Amino acid sequence: MAYSLITAFATRRTFSRAPRNREALPPVTILKPLFGAEPETYECLRSFCQQAYPHYQVIFGVCDPQDPAVAVVHQLQREFPDLDLVLAVDRREHGSNRKVNNLINMMALARHDYLIVSDSDVKVESDYLAELIPPLLDSGVGIVTCGYRGVARPGIWSLLGAMYINAWFMPSVRVAALMGYRSFAFGATIGIRRETLLRIGGFDSVSNQLADDYRLGELTRQQGLRTVLSEVEVDTLVKECTAADLVAHELRWRRTIRNLSPYGYVFSVVTLGLPVTALQLLLTQGAAPAAAIFSATALGSSLIHLNARRPGASSAVFLLVPFRDLLHFGLWIWSFATRRVQWGNDHYEVRRDGDVQPIEG
Repeated sequence: MAYSLITAFATRRTFSRAPRNREALPPVTILKPLFGAEPETYECLRSFCQQAYPHYQVIFGVCDPQDPAVAVVHQLQREFPDLDLVLAVDRREHGSNRKVNNLINMMALARHDYLIVSDSDVKVESDYLAELIPPLLDSGVGIVTCGYRGVARPGIWSLLGAMYINAWFMPSVRVAALMGYRSFAFGATIGIRRETLLRIGGFDSVSNQLADDYRLGELTRQQGLRTVLSEVEVDTLVKECTAADLVAHELRWRRTIRNLSPYGYVFSVVTLGLPVTALQLLLTQGAAPAAAIFSATALGSSLIHLNARRPGASSAVFLLVPFRDLLHFGLWIWSFATRRVQWGNDHYEVRRDGDVQPIEG
């Protein structure tokens, strides 16, 4: 109950951004590892080409010259001839994480010392770079990361996936940040200086890690550097075509978190507000204290979902809240069953240190 109410407060927080002297900001290289293309890929990548920022480079990387994303990049290069847009095509493998293999290959083309790594399904506003880079000017900062909002493609499974991000995962991050916790880093955005990246062994140091983004943050914190959670929030595309896709994706996230922070994951049971308090209400046969706790938790949960709802979105989404919370509870329990995860069409075994081992067959 307490967690639900605190989270409802944390997700209502608003941020004010101070004006930036953008002309004084250093040049930046944005690294966009790509694999395949979706209908929204063009708009997502295009948003990185419309930055109100004095000087930056964007490197798009693929491992296969026949990748559909190549055509999207060529379209952007024609549309923005004055921008420094580079396409890297390189098949070389350096570890079990294909995204990191791509990043390692792309680094040879990086011209600038301030680096931004961002997933392909992320869409940003025009002030994205101008807001992200200033904290990196502080030599005591290791990485800058930012929160994100799930934007669902049409379909109930995509909507449920977006609800997981918007009403559970990111709210839990906001609560942690409110309490002073900073042990996180998200693939939606990681900003890092080149010299910091070299100090921790480059992208090679995370080439076998499933949660490469989280591990980058850990390695910089081991160097005594701080992690900054930016006030910027970006949109990330959520595409779950079937129930199986949704379950596989969420189990991968949950089992990764469980491996990286086992005790924290066990105690994340406090985030399962409605199912747990409903169970308590059932076991106490509707006792008044249990009913009061359930009612307060339901209020907090409703406010969390309300705060997470995008402007203009249908209020019908609230009808899915009980099912979404029950699914959340079930997958939390299921996540303890094994260390195996599915990533695309591939299956991996996650080791205790976060490394992944491909499972054949």
